[in-house]
Amino acid sequence: MVDLSRDQAGCLHARLLDAGLGRSGSVYKAWLKTRPEAFIDGIEQAALDPFHGYANAIHDGLPDAVAVLDAFHVVRLGTQVVDEVRRRVQQDTLGRRGHKHDPLYKIRGLLRHRVEHLTEHQQAKISRCLDAGDPRDEVNIAWQCYQQLRSIYHATTTDGRQIAEKVIAGFPSCPIPEVARLGRTLKAWRQQILA
Repeated sequence: MVDLSRDQAGCLHARLLDAGLGRSGSVYKAWLKTRPEAFIDGIEQAALDPFHGYANAIHDGLPDAVAVLDAFHVVRLGTQVVDEVRRRVQQDTLGRRGHKHDPLYKIRGLLRHRVEHLTEHQQAKISRCLDAGDPRDEVNIAWQCYQQLRSIYHATTTDGRQIAEKVIAGFPSCPIPEVARLGRTLKAWRQQILA
């Protein structure tokens, strides 16, 4: 369990509060039961990853706290989708796993970055490799969806919420199955994402 409080200037000062044995909602719930009432009453938000055990523990043990799906885990879900689509397209087009000289394999690391952090040379490399290895634009679309997902956390609160609403509404109907699956997951966690 980690305290993710911010100081007066808004700087994050994460500190480890405790570590429990096991990764389950019951471990988290039991830990909360051992905390003093003043501690529990002082928690306004509780960050979690998309695991219903934690959500249930927060609901039961922190009834006044707002559960928030943390940005790291949301973005990681998007990264996984891009990787899955890239691997599937690679397999579909070449009939095997990627090798170092294959177009999609060459850009696997670059596809994990925010587009704003890529140099012009890196962006050009992505474009060339997608043109060469992504015949139905599936990897490109998944990557654009991932960029949109990441942008939620780099926008103002109002803009971020609008982007999140658009992502949650649009991804489930995407023709790319991996993106649609991510959309259903995000829709299931809508309240915690928007929080």
